[in-house]
Amino acid sequence: MDLNTACMKTLSIILAGGRGSRLKQLTDNRSKPAVPIAGKYKIIDFPLSNCVNSGMRRIAVLTQYRSHTLNQHVQRGWNFLRSDFNEFIELWPAQQQTGGDWYQGTADAVYQNLSMIDGLDSEYILILAGDHVYKQDYSIMLKEHIESGADVSVACIEVPVNEANQFGIMHVDESDNIIAFEEKPSNPPTMPGNPDVSLASMGIYIFNTKFLCEKLRSDAGDKDSSHDFGKDLIPFFVGRSTIKAHHFSRSVIKNESYSHPYWRDVGTLTAYWESNMDLTRLVPELDLYDEDWPIRTAHYQRPAAKFNYNYEERMGTALNSVVSAGCIVSGSTVEKSILFNNVRVNSYSHVNRSVILPRCDIGRNCRLTKVVLDSDCRLPEGTIIGEDAQQDAERFYRNEDGITLVTQEMIEKLYN
Repeated sequence: MDLNTACMKTLSIILAGGRGSRLKQLTDNRSKPAVPIAGKYKIIDFPLSNCVNSGMRRIAVLTQYRSHTLNQHVQRGWNFLRSDFNEFIELWPAQQQTGGDWYQGTADAVYQNLSMIDGLDSEYILILAGDHVYKQDYSIMLKEHIESGADVSVACIEVPVNEANQFGIMHVDESDNIIAFEEKPSNPPTMPGNPDVSLASMGIYIFNTKFLCEKLRSDAGDKDSSHDFGKDLIPFFVGRSTIKAHHFSRSVIKNESYSHPYWRDVGTLTAYWESNMDLTRLVPELDLYDEDWPIRTAHYQRPAAKFNYNYEERMGTALNSVVSAGCIVSGSTVEKSILFNNVRVNSYSHVNRSVILPRCDIGRNCRLTKVVLDSDCRLPEGTIIGEDAQQDAERFYRNEDGITLVTQEMIEKLYN
């Protein structure tokens, strides 16, 4: 079987049902994969784009928590595949198909959709998280998986050994067979020949379909299992099945200006803010301008960004920043920040190191430093955030890294 045929025989399943509670109020009304990122995208656009660019065009998106905005985004922005070519992106909402419970874990989410999987005649199943930001050619991983004869392949990324206690760590032999798996170990195993680096699981798996379906049915009957790939199934396979590590460095779409591959789990407020701030660098690690590996999203008709006024005390400027379509920077200064679509920053305001989500309106004479402003916020004139830690914590949500999250509900509580 050639690689193109193998890609067409692969079903990609994106696990997009998580709440993402560590993102605090950003996920009160949306699931984590639907959180806006990088100026114009949503997090789920990255695994979806990777699938399409890799030639894997049979995709199921498994949803559960607060899925309306995610469903709407996928339906409006990802409906261009050809069903007559057996291509599709389908939303598979949680339907309690195997009983009265919602998804109990990542493996259970797939198990509850086995009846759908059985009808698709796939030979391989690619399992992806819907909440990571990276660029990867999955077809390279699939080629390795087929050539190795593995039952399951696990994508792994090299992490410094002193950070390995934050991940699920793979112990591999010299042929990349996974011989042990440890979840957040205090004394992590290192790569053969490199004592400074450990191999961390990325939560990306390729299974032979028949093998996976059989193991999911067995796991479903295990009352002691939490029905999770990382916690239960992958450790169980070690020593019992052929399980291979795939090095992310072999399939990553690199920015040639950097020697290391870019992959971010944006599951915390700090990681989310940092991932957006990365894009304000002169040469960001994540290259969104690569025409050979485009990141797609839903597109709407918007005017170009606009900058008003050119007086010494009232100048519309943006420095080292990303300003999206539909924005108006009117007599104000934006520095090292990201303005998402349809943001307005009014006169005499200063926005610094901040992430401003779509459709926000920042009043006159405001000062924002290290702020994440949620969608549709209307910030009153003279509001100052990021200069008084105690006051910020009393009015909004401020984390231990000094990032302040503001929502419209918080603003309304201050003035009602």
